Amino acid sequence: MKKFFLYTFLLIGVMMAVMVSSLSAQEGRNKRVGSAAATELLIPVGARDLAMGGASLATTSGVDAIYWNPAGLARQGAAAEGTFTTLSYLADINVNYGAVGINFAGFGTVGISVKALDFGDIPLTTNDDPENSSGRSFSPTFLTLGLTFSRAFTDAITFGTSFKLISEKMARVNGSGFAIDLGVQYHSIGGLKGLDLGVAMKNIGPQVKFDGSGLLRSGTATNGNRPEQFYSSKAATFELPSSVELGLAYSRQMNETMTWGVNGTFANNNLGLDGYRGGAELTYHGDKIGFAARGGLELSPDAGQDLNDNTIDDSIFGPTFGFGLNYKAPGIALTLDFAYRQTDFFDSNKMFSVKFGF
Repeated sequence: MKKFFLYTFLLIGVMMAVMVSSLSAQEGRNKRVGSAAATELLIPVGARDLAMGGASLATTSGVDAIYWNPAGLARQGAAAEGTFTTLSYLADINVNYGAVGINFAGFGTVGISVKALDFGDIPLTTNDDPENSSGRSFSPTFLTLGLTFSRAFTDAITFGTSFKLISEKMARVNGSGFAIDLGVQYHSIGGLKGLDLGVAMKNIGPQVKFDGSGLLRSGTATNGNRPEQFYSSKAATFELPSSVELGLAYSRQMNETMTWGVNGTFANNNLGLDGYRGGAELTYHGDKIGFAARGGLELSPDAGQDLNDNTIDDSIFGPTFGFGLNYKAPGIALTLDFAYRQTDFFDSNKMFSVKFGF
């Protein structure tokens, strides 16, 4: 039975890799860029992985892995982990994220996560009050709740899946949907220590639907003797920003306390530009205190040109870098990570993550 599960999930990984190859072979720039719903699903969380450009698909671990590759949740270094991340995103939007993961011996690791966007107060303008003379405001509520399960089938292979509920509320219009992530990690490929593989399918699910009283419109029927009344406008549905990602990593121990590693990931996005991510990490491991320095970059070959080869600006994120500090004490481990991502047109992104292990 154990071999059956092993071969099954290896087959899933191969199939996902084949999908990456097939999708990346499509000619021309993606014609549907910018048409996705629930794009908050693409906002990264976890400062360690972001500092490496999001390239750590094969090595991400613990509760940080819930966003990047759910297979890594089973590799958390403690019986229970918790994390909180705050990100200063674009246009004064703040992203707050929290997650916990608990390992159940003989069953697997279960994680629960919450991501919330804080837009602040936005002046409310209408056809009758285009200048906001009333002084009224509103604040959208974008919330994603996740439930993740991950399990190690051997010392080398882990599998994980996440189920995410999506809720968007803006004034009197609501959007809702759900998405599923699947991921596999294979460490020490072919018995070569330090060479790791990661594959993930993200944000797979039905189209997001929108409803609410904000879609009501006043009108008078053209036939019959009926007074003016409200009619509901049927809103269009939109696809999720799904992706298929394939990552490789190699790490090597320099001495008893120093380790270096490099990561690479290819991401094929159904409603966005494909991306190649690269990152590196240098770590120091002491008895109680550790330190890490990180850097990374994501490149999109089709960025900067439209379908007519005109120059445009649709790739606004630049290089990333960051650091991490961790402290181990009897019964608890504390980690603080920071990531910085250069951004065009807006203030650069800054992310802080705090993680506890018990």
